[in-house]
Amino acid sequence: MTYHNETPQVKPAFPISSPPSKVLIGWQEWCALPKLHVPAIKAKIDTGAKTSALHASDIRPFHRQGELYVHFVVHPIQRNQKFATNCTAKVIDERSVKNSSGSKETRYVIATRLILGSLAWNIEISLTNRDPMTFRMLLGRDALKGHTLILPGKILIQGNIRPKQLKTLYHQTHKVLKNP
Repeated sequence: MTYHNETPQVKPAFPISSPPSKVLIGWQEWCALPKLHVPAIKAKIDTGAKTSALHASDIRPFHRQGELYVHFVVHPIQRNQKFATNCTAKVIDERSVKNSSGSKETRYVIATRLILGSLAWNIEISLTNRDPMTFRMLLGRDALKGHTLILPGKILIQGNIRPKQLKTLYHQTHKVLKNP
């Protein structure tokens, strides 16, 4: 029997605070892909997508010692073709992925390191032309699972990078194209 001045103890179904091994994020965040020499790229957090996607152009497959690799170019800044990163990565899979218009397409999938907030972990990411899309990168469920807590009504919880800071980052680490 519970009296009016006693509160029954109810155990919450989920933890109230973020565990230290997870990063709190909004629906868009700045992240980095250090193995691809991308110090900052704004990603859309998309829990509706299973696989992550990176905007890549000039994707050229080749074989090295019997294994499949790809050369590709990343233009990591939205609405800016001035900065380009030439990348090479081992292909870990070729997957049929449903694109934003609902059509299936076969994409190369690579593994790389992601830095988001104070954490870093390995992710799988498909390469595709995201030129018509607002975001150069999409982080899907598989990449987010076990590493993040998402507040869908917030953006840039891990901080914003101003255009001047972005320009400095990319001038320090990237080839700048003369005529984009």
